[in-house]
Amino acid sequence: MAEGKTESPGPKKRGPYISSITSRSVNLMIRGVVLFFIGVFLALVLNLLQIQRNVTLFPPDVIASIFSSAWWVPPCCGTASAVIGLLYPCIDRHLGEPHKFKREWSSVMRCVAVFVGINHASAKVDFDNNIQLSLTLAALSIGLWWTFDRSRSGFGLGVGIAFLATLVTQLLVYNGVYQYTSPDFLYVRSWLPCIFFAGGITMGNIGRQLAMVESRLGQY
Repeated sequence: MAEGKTESPGPKKRGPYISSITSRSVNLMIRGVVLFFIGVFLALVLNLLQIQRNVTLFPPDVIASIFSSAWWVPPCCGTASAVIGLLYPCIDRHLGEPHKFKREWSSVMRCVAVFVGINHASAKVDFDNNIQLSLTLAALSIGLWWTFDRSRSGFGLGVGIAFLATLVTQLLVYNGVYQYTSPDFLYVRSWLPCIFFAGGITMGNIGRQLAMVESRLGQY
């Protein structure tokens, strides 16, 4: 009598739903990490532009100037960048309005360059008073949104981000964590919401582009 062969059970295959969830989670984590490091890098660069206002050549202490701010600023900026960059495509998906305006990396790089220029202008350009500077930066920030975004969700999220970030900054300055020179909007500078608005639009564009790359790869 021939003995029946018993096959050893192999590794269980995951169902298509579990595989899809796992793949989305991994892609989400990768995008979050990329956005975090982009935010940290931009925080260091913009901090350098603020500190080295009158520097045209690189002095020996330039590396020290990059890290002269509090250690927690770059990680906080990186975390905020990751949240914003993941939130924008998520809102687009839930609203059923995929953002397709200027969806290429060259446009994203130009958006980053304009944002860095706006931030640098807040410290470099001299105006007669802070009101003129704030109005100019507000116009430039709205121009950045119109040039690289033009979505209602993008504008609304940018305004919300500017409000929340300014409120958190006001609380930090009020509690003595750090301070601004010549504050004219309670404890901060009046142009700060413009910087936060432009930063939200910029990170949103980066997040949307990364999400689009992920969706294209998923089709193959």
